[in-house]
Amino acid sequence: MTDATDATDATDQGLVVVGEALVDVVRSIDGHVAEHVGGSPLNVAVGLARLGHPTTLAAWFGTDERGAAIRDHLDRDHVALLAGSDGAPRTATAEATLDDTGAATYRFDIDWQLPHAVPTTGHLHTGSIAAVLQPGASAVREACFAQRAHGTISYDPNCRPQLMGDPAQVRSDIEQFVGLADVVKASDEDVHWLYGDEAPLEEVARLWAQLGPSLVVVTRGGAGALAHLPAGGAGNDVKTVAGQPVSVVDTVGAGDSFMAGLLSGLLDAGLLGGLAQRDAFRRAGWEQVQPALDRAAAAASITVSRAGANPPTRAELDA
Repeated sequence: MTDATDATDATDQGLVVVGEALVDVVRSIDGHVAEHVGGSPLNVAVGLARLGHPTTLAAWFGTDERGAAIRDHLDRDHVALLAGSDGAPRTATAEATLDDTGAATYRFDIDWQLPHAVPTTGHLHTGSIAAVLQPGASAVREACFAQRAHGTISYDPNCRPQLMGDPAQVRSDIEQFVGLADVVKASDEDVHWLYGDEAPLEEVARLWAQLGPSLVVVTRGGAGALAHLPAGGAGNDVKTVAGQPVSVVDTVGAGDSFMAGLLSGLLDAGLLGGLAQRDAFRRAGWEQVQPALDRAAAAASITVSRAGANPPTRAELDA
């Protein structure tokens, strides 16, 4: 284990991802059980690293057997680990049960804390359980406030009703993170859980954009995604991203691969990574953003075509 080194200062790493690292215990419809390293932020960190972006993960897991599996997983993809991330008494798990379409439902056993300081960097990504589950969520919020003065931020609410409880009680917290971010990606399931089954996706995307982000994307499974770019101008601020036809094995990690592909494309376009990039993002048109949306859709389609949260490499995307 030589690559997932404990990093105390990640400012030269370019990217820091903050959030849970856990083990998915996946139960297939035929009764087969398998364990895979997961957690939405960890999946995004791995996805970014596979796409060629040096990435550091700030997490909270144990030194037990499952924690060792997480470290091995990070090693293989050259993701650095922020010092103190393995201080938990045990490694969290998420029991994922697959239905006959490959979709997963989850049950969690997790303790989330962030007792170690998160350095400011060019870009910080967070979301999912880490941004709402206390006591760690408050520390994540503080890290985002500090990051605003130094670089850009991305956020994916990745709502987990089993842990988050009543949507009315977490909606304001999620909207605060939306307001801190430069780019937000959510699923249609996230939006409908937060605002009701009849909530129009386009209206919620516009609402969130008014809070501050330069780009809001709502994914819609096989139907693709909806993207709202305020700088696109009146009548041209919303576009659809076509879904790519693919034979689905399962959907585990698909949204995280979409997020990693989106961030990768925006980084390559010079729209994330620092204060100058934030200013450029605020003025960016569709011609600058569209390649990142296309990369996101391609990354997600590759992930759903194979088992587990297994995001593509840059070579696979370019093939």
